[in-house]
This record gives sequence, structure tokens and C-alpha cells, in this order.
Amino acid sequence: MTINIKNFLKDKTKLSKMGEFQSLKPIEGLEMSSISADLYGDGRDDLALFYFSKGANYATLTTTNSITSEFIPWNNNSHKKSIKGLLVNTKNANTFTGKQGKEGIDILAKNLSRVLTLKESKTQKGTNEAIKIKDLIFASTGVIGEEFPAEKIKERLGDLVEKLRSDHNKMYWLKIASAIMTTDTKPKVAYEEIIIGDELIRICGIAKGSGMVAPNLATMLSFIFTNADINSNLLKTLLKRSVSNSFNAITVDSDQSTNDMVSIFSTRALKVGQNLSLNDKVIQKFEIALKKLCLNLAKQIVVDGEGAKKIITINVINAKSLASAKNIAFSIANSPLIKTAVAGEDPNWGRIVMGIGKSGEFIDSKKLKIKIGNFIVAENGKISESYDEKKLKEYMKWDSIEFEINLKLGNDAFKCYTCDFTHDYIDINADYRN
Repeated sequence: MTINIKNFLKDKTKLSKMGEFQSLKPIEGLEMSSISADLYGDGRDDLALFYFSKGANYATLTTTNSITSEFIPWNNNSHKKSIKGLLVNTKNANTFTGKQGKEGIDILAKNLSRVLTLKESKTQKGTNEAIKIKDLIFASTGVIGEEFPAEKIKERLGDLVEKLRSDHNKMYWLKIASAIMTTDTKPKVAYEEIIIGDELIRICGIAKGSGMVAPNLATMLSFIFTNADINSNLLKTLLKRSVSNSFNAITVDSDQSTNDMVSIFSTRALKVGQNLSLNDKVIQKFEIALKKLCLNLAKQIVVDGEGAKKIITINVINAKSLASAKNIAFSIANSPLIKTAVAGEDPNWGRIVMGIGKSGEFIDSKKLKIKIGNFIVAENGKISESYDEKKLKEYMKWDSIEFEINLKLGNDAFKCYTCDFTHDYIDINADYRN
């Protein structure tokens, strides 16, 4: 197995140790591969294929941006609740590519279905059934508006299928996760498992995302796999419930992508019961694990925000409504002034006050209490009597910063996650296409 070290390490980042990543385990019924179509011109992996020989139930959530990548309507037109394969390319978003982009997906679908059908015909375990075009879905990420490199990708499909394997160790999961990265500095992986009787339900997830990140969802792709036999309708419900406080609770720069996609796939390898619902104990345990996995991946995206040095958690509590809490949280999280202050390790809490006020939500300034870390910085409509600038400056040196906004107006709360703005963010995005 060959792993391109360029996919893991970049000059301007700290070196990541293998021990920092979770050990993901194989999912029965899932085969994966990644390869280079040389879309970047440097030989790094830029194509990934996920194949389900016996099919997989699946559910997908995509961006709410009114302009989307060509793969999104293509996938939606499938109208299938079970698929055989997912092909992912990086470097090119296939967005605003017109007829050429759509026809490019058609070309890839026809050729991939042919190559996969040929693969099945050569295996004893295969179903010997033709892999249909509508059995396949796609995902793309990268630069918007550039011609979609369908021919370059097409030429590599044979080798991509040839390299499919079902034995996935930690290194292989990292290889696949690194193949879907763009400006990410390291792959993002997560794993959860649930023991039900003598059976082990596994949930593996990978994601990419670093910039153009804001709800809904973010500039991100995330693919989650489980061996638990859960139908597509229930998967969709569970996925929606899981992203609300994870992938839809993060922002790097307030810019919402045209290509967002979060998908969950069930290989149906492990039977966990029939006619399952949200009230079943197995599903309840599964949902808890899925939410934990999604939040894990979402936080990894924020930590790896373009140029980021610090992660910021904004916790709005005692709001009059969930919508109000969410609005205030993101008003703070998306403020360049607040994010640059954090980058400069300046406890400029006045900017937090500004962020709260510009949300448009009703605020009673006399009730409002603001904390940075464990330090109360403002209450009763003014600076706190216990305010200690020296201690706060020491706290701001941490790489994880938390703001707590206590509105004292109700019982609802919302927590979102962002990162600081550094000079590196400008450098990365100024040179993005170079």
C-alpha cells in the first residue's frame, strides 16, 4: 500500500503524529480505494472510491446554497435508497461548469458502472449483476468554475477499481481520508462502536473541510459508514438530528459552500432488528454514538480551519429561544474582529458585546453576564468588579478558548464552534488557485 506523505504534512503546519488519530476498523461490506489522477500536478491522491458489493442503504444532506455542484442534482435524480458506489474527486468542485460538468458525471458514471460490473463478473462472491449508472453517486470538492477534468478521472477508474480492498487498518483509513482533502493540513477520521448483546455495531467516519465553512453545512464532505442494518428513512432522520449540533454548529469564515455533502451508509451486514424506530433502545444507542462521531469530525474541521491556531467555543445559555441562542452564537463566531482578537491573544470583551448586540436579538444588558473561560468579564451592564486583565491574557494564550454568554432570559441554549483568524488565512486564500 502506497501512502503519499504530502497528504499528511505541509510546510506551514505542525507535524501530526499517527497516535493522534483514532484507529478505525473495517466495515463488512465496504471496499475502498484511493489513487492519483494527477489533478494537482504533484502526484497526490485525489480520487477515492467507496464500493458496496451487496449494496448499502444511505442518506445524504447537502448544502442549502442556491448554487450547487453538478453532482448534487445528479445524485438527487437517482431517487434510490440503496446504492453500490460513491466516487469522490478533489481539486475541482464541478460547480458553475454548465453542460460540460453534467456530461462529465454522465461519462464517469457509464465508465465506472462498466468497470465495476467487470470486477463483479471476475469474483466468485460477486452477484454477477450489472452495476447500473443509478447505483452510483458522486461528490466533488475544490475550485469553482473550472472545467471538470472528466477525461483525466476516467483514465484512472480501472486502476481505482483494481485497488479496492476490504481490509481497512488505521493507515488505510488515513490514506482514504487524505485523498479527499483540499486545503486541509491533515485527514479527519472518527470511530465509535456499540455493543448490543454479542454483536458489535461499528461506525466509521471521515471528513474534509478547512475553509469556506459555515452552516448549512460547511465546505466539507463527510462520509459515515456502519455495519448496522438500518433503513434509509431512519438513517435520514438520525443524520438530520446529528448534524444540528455538529456540522451545522461550526463556522470558520461564514462562507457557505456550493458542494457540502454529509452521507451515512449502512452495509446491512449486522441485523439489529426489524421495523426499527427512534424509540428502540438499539437506535437510541446508535444515535448517541452517531452524534458523538459527527461532533468529533466537526470539531476537527474547525481545529484545522485555514490558518487557525485556536479553537473557540461560544456557549449561549438561558436564551428565550433556541433560534435566538443560535443567532447570537453565530453573530459572535462570525465576527472577524472577535476572531482576530483571539488570534492576537487580546481579551477584548467589548467586541463580544458588539457581536451580541449586532445579532438583532432582544438583550437585557443588566441581566447579561459574559465569561471568557472561567473569568467573568462583564455583568450588570458593565465591566465585572472581579475583572483581571493579567489573568485573562494568560488564558488567551491557550489553544482552546471558550466564551459563555448568559442572557438570563429563558431556558434555551446553543453551542457553536469556530477558530481564530490569522495572517495565514489570507495567505492560503490569496494563493488558493496557484
